[in-house]
Amino acid sequence: MSFLLHLWLPVVASALVVFALTAASHMVLPWRRGEWGRITEFQVLQGALRKVPPGQYMFPAAPEPGQQMTKEWLDRWARGPAGWLTVAPPGPVRMRRNMALSVAAYLAVSFLIAYVTWAALGPAARGRAVFRVVTTVAFLAYGVGTVFESIWYHRPWRAWVSDAIDALLSALATGALFAWMWPT
Repeated sequence: MSFLLHLWLPVVASALVVFALTAASHMVLPWRRGEWGRITEFQVLQGALRKVPPGQYMFPAAPEPGQQMTKEWLDRWARGPAGWLTVAPPGPVRMRRNMALSVAAYLAVSFLIAYVTWAALGPAARGRAVFRVVTTVAFLAYGVGTVFESIWYHRPWRAWVSDAIDALLSALATGALFAWMWPT
C-alpha cells in the first residue's frame, strides 16, 4: 500500500470532484430531467404497499422461484402489469447519510483506481499514460455497472445513457486529476 502514500491527494480530490459532478448532474444538468415517471394516484399505491417491508420485489411472483417459469406465471407476467419494485423504509430521506455513503463509495473507487494504475504503470509513469489508464478504469467503474439494469430490468436506455455521460465526465475529471497530481 505504499502507492497510497504518493496518491492519497488525487484519491481524495477525485472522489470529491466526482461527488460534486454527479450531484450537479442530478440537480442541474438537463439530461436527468424527466428520468423518473410520476404516479399521480400515489395514495392508492401507498395504501396497497403499506404492509410490505422495505426491500426488493418482483411482481407477479410465484410463491417458489421454481414455479416462476410455469405457464401460469408466465401468462400472469405477460398480462401485466409486471415489474420490479424497491420499497424504501418509512421516514424522511436521509440525505446526509446518503451523501456520506456516496463520498465513501467514491473514495473506495478512487483508491482502487490508484491501485490499478500504480500496479500497471508504476511510479515513473508520465501524464498521458496515467490519464489513459485512470480514465479507462474510472469509466469502467462508474459507467458499465448500470447497463445491466437496462438489459435485465427494463430500466429505460435513456437513463443508462445519462449514467454513461456522467461516467465519462467523472472519468475524464478523475484522469485529469491523477495525471496532474501523479508523483514525478
